[in-house]
Amino acid sequence: RERIYKYLIINRLSSLVLEKNKAWHIKKKLDVKVMKKGVYILKGTHNFSTFRASSCQAKSPIKTLKKAIIRKNKNKIVFTFQSKSFLQQQVRSMVGSLKYLGEGKWSLNDFKKVFLSKRRTMCAPPAPAHGLYLTKVIY
Repeated sequence: RERIYKYLIINRLSSLVLEKNKAWHIKKKLDVKVMKKGVYILKGTHNFSTFRASSCQAKSPIKTLKKAIIRKNKNKIVFTFQSKSFLQQQVRSMVGSLKYLGEGKWSLNDFKKVFLSKRRTMCAPPAPAHGLYLTKVIY
């Protein structure tokens, strides 16, 4: 019925030791407040073509993101996404785009334009796979 994915970012200067290959290490300070505004835009039923891999086999790019949350605890940033289904690379692409927003490479307006463009070519590079976790499947 539903899947819950989490994505973990460690936002600090020092290298990862315990979290190596278990989280995405970003040295540049991220603005979590603006990232929360961005994740709010993603919530609900939308056409997620911007975040769809070119090899995606899904019949429709329209998905309902029931839950989209960002939590920060010290230098850990945890994204939680809940939906009935996801497109191929959707979560990693959303996180990659939210990172651009948090770094200041995009404004909130740029993020909205990219999302509404429905064009994969406008999307930021997807986040690496080693920070993504399928945490729960609701049957």
